[in-house]
Amino acid sequence: MCDGCFSESLTSLADAARTTLRRVMSHPVTAVVIGVGQRGENYSNFALDFPERLKVVAIAEPLQHRRERVGAWHSISKENLFEHWSSFDGRKKMADIAIICTQDKDHCEPAVLMASLGYHILLEKPMAVTEEDCRKITKACEDNKVMLAVCHVMRYFPPCVKIKEIIDSGDIGDVMTVNHTENVGYWHFAHSFVRGNWRNEAESTFSLMAKCCHDVDLIQYWLGERKAVSVQSVGSLQHFRKENKPAGATDRCLSCPVSPSCPYSAKKIYLSNPVRRWPMSVVCDIEEDPRKYPAALEETLKTSRYGQCVYECDNDVCDTQMVNMMFEGGAIANLTMTAFTSKICERFTRITGSLGELSWEGSEYGPIKVHNFRTGEVKHVQPDLVAPECRTRGHGGADFFLVDSLIKAISAKDPSLIKSGPQQSLSSHLLVFRAEQSRLQNLKL
Repeated sequence: MCDGCFSESLTSLADAARTTLRRVMSHPVTAVVIGVGQRGENYSNFALDFPERLKVVAIAEPLQHRRERVGAWHSISKENLFEHWSSFDGRKKMADIAIICTQDKDHCEPAVLMASLGYHILLEKPMAVTEEDCRKITKACEDNKVMLAVCHVMRYFPPCVKIKEIIDSGDIGDVMTVNHTENVGYWHFAHSFVRGNWRNEAESTFSLMAKCCHDVDLIQYWLGERKAVSVQSVGSLQHFRKENKPAGATDRCLSCPVSPSCPYSAKKIYLSNPVRRWPMSVVCDIEEDPRKYPAALEETLKTSRYGQCVYECDNDVCDTQMVNMMFEGGAIANLTMTAFTSKICERFTRITGSLGELSWEGSEYGPIKVHNFRTGEVKHVQPDLVAPECRTRGHGGADFFLVDSLIKAISAKDPSLIKSGPQQSLSSHLLVFRAEQSRLQNLKL
């Protein structure tokens, strides 16, 4: 199929999907949102594009400007805008779903509370930052018979869904190996894991959990939820250390003479296109006037950690890590997480089987290259799931399909429609914890 025909086909599929969605619901599923940072805002936006399917009725958010801004978008009355999620305790149940997008270490308490109050849960990944808390959340949801959808969006990403279909079809036979690389991206890692919220394990969690619990979970999904029987991992913080600071560099990027030659300069990352969208909106999200935003952003960089030299931060999480896993039946998988790539969050995958192999270079449009050993044929397969144009279309449409699956599951009273339920998510989280334990043991020759 030519590029133009493929593009037209995608547009037609997206239009058809939108039309079908609007026919399905007789009344919207309702939601409260706990945490309206980037991810909470993103998932709640589903209600703005599909008001007949989802309605946000309350928000809990500690930052007043965020709480009021998102509340206004959803026409939420002031009495239903709360500073803290504990305000839901003791109140009559207000909605069907609680969308929980607090910081990672703050997931457990609101998730357990809202499950006990009878809310179905949409929970940003990772579930939690300790094994004990992951088990608590799973138990709370199962004991209270509420649905849990963890935001493992890669299970809903159209090319990853297509890869699962190819494996399940038997086209490449029994899976032998999975080689999977998470290309975090050099400036993205500097933003999120050196300067940002996930830079320090004591404040958040280790980087394999924060960034690659997606990928460990994806490998388990592709392998049919097989249990891992062994795991080994190595990794370290290689580069973003004080001893690697260039000669003559200062502690703040805006006044640094080395800035023009530094790939991690805050000037390059944030001020080359100073508009209020990610990642700039993480640095400064208060100024609403687009004409004034560049000045507000630059002023924030003068004092915030986002304007700090990457070699002078309090970061301690790995910038490079590999995980080797063996699963029941003998299949083995390797996951590589690296900060040092030009690609940003694009995965490279190669899966070998007894009858063929497939490869994919991370694009949401494919192609997935499938080589059949029996015939010698090489096919280029395109994903055929297409999300409609909407605000909740991040991760190549995966965000849309995630929220869509939970709404459908609640409407149909069928939790099997959720691909990232409690047991699948707990299993992959436990494997991430075991991988990190292996890294910390640091077995040496």
